[in-house]
Amino acid sequence: MTEQTTTDGLFDAVRHNALSLGLFALLTVGLVSLTWLATKDRIVDQVRASEERALHEVLPADRFDNSLLDTSIPLPDTTLLGPVGESARGWVAFHEGDPAAVILPVVAPDGYSGRIQLLVSIDSHGVLTGVRAVSHKETPGLGDGIDTRVSNWILAFTGKSLLNPEGAGWGVKKDGGNFDQFTGATITPRAVVGAIHRSLKYFDANKTTLFTLGSMALTQQIGQSQKQSGGHL
Repeated sequence: MTEQTTTDGLFDAVRHNALSLGLFALLTVGLVSLTWLATKDRIVDQVRASEERALHEVLPADRFDNSLLDTSIPLPDTTLLGPVGESARGWVAFHEGDPAAVILPVVAPDGYSGRIQLLVSIDSHGVLTGVRAVSHKETPGLGDGIDTRVSNWILAFTGKSLLNPEGAGWGVKKDGGNFDQFTGATITPRAVVGAIHRSLKYFDANKTTLFTLGSMALTQQIGQSQKQSGGHL
């Protein structure tokens, strides 16, 4: 066998392997693409359902009759809500066309182990309908009592408002306030109480703007529904 024959054989083998690998890559990409196309709608639906469940936990279903996810709004100056990000959005609930509540993303930046992300729902009268901790890194057995899977502590905020309790009442008992702290852990509940109090102040300062933006979103949602149904709801 000549050197040229050997070289040609090696070239053919390399070319064959390269073509095989290329074909395999194309098939793999094609299968991944087909899988994504086949499941993307299901994934979107699952994400949407998960988001809706979180919102419904802080606002009972009998308090509104619109699709909360379709009436989300950009939030004006969010300083009082903590470091929620410039693109933070809230959700406005309606009942028979009237504004019923606003659900706000709120961040307590001063938790014991870092930021605590909350969902806070406030009705049109400025009364809390529910609060949930949606993300935190608080110490298990101590600060994680803010999580409903661990304790009912956070449920005590339902029904509270800026004037209930008043002033200094918005604090943990160790600081002279009305809210319980956890045994061996004061920093976490103190951070959450402070963040919720600030969210009530935010709502009080921005109520008109929030509901106006919500009404615009609702009008747009109704218009889109009419268009999709050929002008008939």
